[in-house]
Amino acid sequence: MKAVVISHTGGPEVLEIVDRPIPEATDDQTVIHIKAFAVHRYEVLTREGGSPSVKFPRVIGVEGVGEVYQPSKNSKLAKGQRVLIVNGGFGREFDGSEQQYALVPDEIIRPVDYDGSWVEFANYPETFYTAFGALKTTKLQAGQTLLVRGGTTGVGMAALVLANALGIKVTSTTRREERRQMLLDMGATDVVIDKDGKLQTDKTYDGFLDMVGAPVISDSLAHVTRGGYYTTVGLLSGKWIWENFDPFENIGGKYITAFDGVDISNEIITEMFDLIKDNNLTIPISKVFKLDEIREAQEYIMQHDRPIGQVIVTTD
Repeated sequence: MKAVVISHTGGPEVLEIVDRPIPEATDDQTVIHIKAFAVHRYEVLTREGGSPSVKFPRVIGVEGVGEVYQPSKNSKLAKGQRVLIVNGGFGREFDGSEQQYALVPDEIIRPVDYDGSWVEFANYPETFYTAFGALKTTKLQAGQTLLVRGGTTGVGMAALVLANALGIKVTSTTRREERRQMLLDMGATDVVIDKDGKLQTDKTYDGFLDMVGAPVISDSLAHVTRGGYYTTVGLLSGKWIWENFDPFENIGGKYITAFDGVDISNEIITEMFDLIKDNNLTIPISKVFKLDEIREAQEYIMQHDRPIGQVIVTTD
């Protein structure tokens, strides 16, 4: 089988495609035939050395979709069953999705009833799970209003279509006027321009999902209705610390929380895919690469002027 092995940190040249034997199942680890996976910007940062907890050599890739190739001795999964894997140490503590076959602990394998193409399936695991989990954390009901800051990110677009399906009225943000119509076409009731860290609106919203993070959190909270929930989901800014924090001035009767998608729930995955299938939900795919093109895929994901959408890699 082919595997993308990183022996040490560095640029795209450290992504080495090697031949390895297909692993063997154990008492509690199942062999999954990885069919496709999404590429993420933070995985490029891991390759470059931005994740000190990841030890090399390593096959990275924190999510993937595929089918059961060899069930573990204690597994209730059947050969050929469709599954997804996301987080749980995948691609960080042990080898992840950037290979054709992966040995995966049974407790993080999630069977899913989904019969779309592998590329379509790979559009969902982490991006939609993060968006759906964040929506549930924000505790909105049908008819309430939500603002998604970072509306053209993968999670931002997933939050838009999922919230629409739940009857929530969504306003999305973008820094570029030319992307307004795309968000409206995806179902946003309104689009707000995010200029120099300031939202160009005076409106407030019942819920707020923030993909940007610490540098804009005070501005974000100013647009949350009293009693509403602000949920931070991403750190596009690259900064972790909220400076000049004043709990009385900044919070003002609002709830602040976060969703990181680390603890995966089978119930939430099932609920999410029911919503996806019932409403034919998807977000754009920017480009599809083959496993042999993993260097090009990682370079592409870092381009600022590329078409909006997820980057998917297929393994066969």
